[in-house]
Amino acid sequence: MTQVGQVAKPSTAPAGARPATQLLHDEGQSLWLDNITRDLLDNGTLKQYIDHLSITGLTSNPTIFDHAIKNSATYDSAIVARLKKGMSAEPLFFELALEDLTRAADLFRPIHEKTNGVDGWVSLEVSPLLAYDTASTLAAAKDLFARANRPNLLIKIPGTKQGLPAIEEAIFSGIPINVTLLFSREQYIAAADAFLRGVERRIEAGLNPLVASVASVFVSRWDTAVAGKVPENLQNQLGIAVAKRTYKASSALLGSARWQRVYNLGARPQRLLWASTGTKDPKASDILYIKALAAPFTVNTMPEPTLKALAAHTELGELLPTDGGDAEEVLAQFAKAGVDVEALAAKLQTEGAESFVKSWNYLMAVISSKSASLGKRTSKAAG
Repeated sequence: MTQVGQVAKPSTAPAGARPATQLLHDEGQSLWLDNITRDLLDNGTLKQYIDHLSITGLTSNPTIFDHAIKNSATYDSAIVARLKKGMSAEPLFFELALEDLTRAADLFRPIHEKTNGVDGWVSLEVSPLLAYDTASTLAAAKDLFARANRPNLLIKIPGTKQGLPAIEEAIFSGIPINVTLLFSREQYIAAADAFLRGVERRIEAGLNPLVASVASVFVSRWDTAVAGKVPENLQNQLGIAVAKRTYKASSALLGSARWQRVYNLGARPQRLLWASTGTKDPKASDILYIKALAAPFTVNTMPEPTLKALAAHTELGELLPTDGGDAEEVLAQFAKAGVDVEALAAKLQTEGAESFVKSWNYLMAVISSKSASLGKRTSKAAG
């Protein structure tokens, strides 16, 4: 029985069996948590995930912080303290987020150092209102990275048309970047090229080319977009097929002469990161995307329910084939069913950017509302 003040270890596989979280880690894939709250830090849960479920990094986004601040009183005292300084919603949020993420970064710092900077990362997103403003995105990325003052903080920048120049410039400036909102092979290749251009410019300028980056490819949203619109045998297959196609392209890029040249000069490869890997279809396996996308030298960032579900399993299955496996065959079936993958990828990226903005606006509204109520409460108490 867990005593008061102790944190129960997360439920895992049967005694004596290695949980699938460890199996996946041992195969060479990094498991990151797609969540961050002050409670996770304060009650030791994140540390437990690191110690027992092979978690080696985490990602965050506005929706995660929205839920954390709205559904908890944990941030109230910190909000009140900043209200006294006259802070408005956006700067107040970034101070709260940086407090949480720098604490998390410090927890992952030993992993970051042990892996020579390959792993142990946390991610913070620039304001999604800047998604179509290259100069402002770059300025925000530089500011947040400097304020965090942690070597293992990735700044998230969307891989939109306007975001790509900011990604290149950020890499050239030495800022580690998590390229987010990628959906297709083509979008991934464009993001990878932006990263590589930044690295090549550093080499030309006589700078150290070692700047870390991951490219986040969203998976489950593909299947949500076509749910009920394709034959039953194709349900929950599109995201995996697109991911396999992207993995093949990534494997080819990493082995190309252009990329190998920069490795030889001291650069590090940009890793693929599988995002949006929680199963949305209640009829499908709770680890559908985790098992299908098991691949060395990649990252899978997963929500807590998916992480816990994975920990209860004791087998994985086959690793993702570097040649894409049956990806093209499956995608051909979707084309016959009337799915234009390229057009849908563009639509998903646009909708994703709009969704991030909506989440951001909700978050700002939550902070403003909470600030107003806490301000009144503080005034009454002072009176």
